[in-house]
Amino acid sequence: MAQTDNTATQQTSPVVLGRISGLYGVKGWLRLYSYTEPREALLAYESWLLRVDTEWLWMAVADGRRQGKAVVARLAGIDDRDAAARFIGADVAVPRAELPEAEVGRYYWADLIGLEVRKSNGQRLGTVAHMLATGAHDVMVVHAAGEAPDAPLREVLIPFVLDRYVLKVDGAARVIDVDWEWD
Repeated sequence: MAQTDNTATQQTSPVVLGRISGLYGVKGWLRLYSYTEPREALLAYESWLLRVDTEWLWMAVADGRRQGKAVVARLAGIDDRDAAARFIGADVAVPRAELPEAEVGRYYWADLIGLEVRKSNGQRLGTVAHMLATGAHDVMVVHAAGEAPDAPLREVLIPFVLDRYVLKVDGAARVIDVDWEWD
């Protein structure tokens, strides 16, 4: 039986760091909604992968800056508002291999999505579908395990608070152990 190398796939797959939310000015600048912390960390990359419809396009970043609470950037070769408009709504990503290693106790959301969530006793609770930022702390949205095929999807929110609700993250085993009870 063949095995898939999840690590190799993760290293080459694009990690979405933001989204193009609109236009800024008339000279082709774009307004970005950045998922990075700090927001302008998105500008540290010389080029981005932009998902336009279903296609990934490499685009060089010509210029960028923080503008109030937003981040704005201009792509190389895009010098007017009409040319920039085609990118509104595009995801902004970089290959996983270009991201710096996460500090101990910190995790990229992209690395948590798809991990199995289980209680410390080994009972499977579900799978991380996506993450939410709430201001106070991040929250895992977990699709519940063991539901009947015709049952409506059940989502459970679990605060991603280390040493309180999240006991252990084992990326190699693709498991998150939690101290959490279903409602």
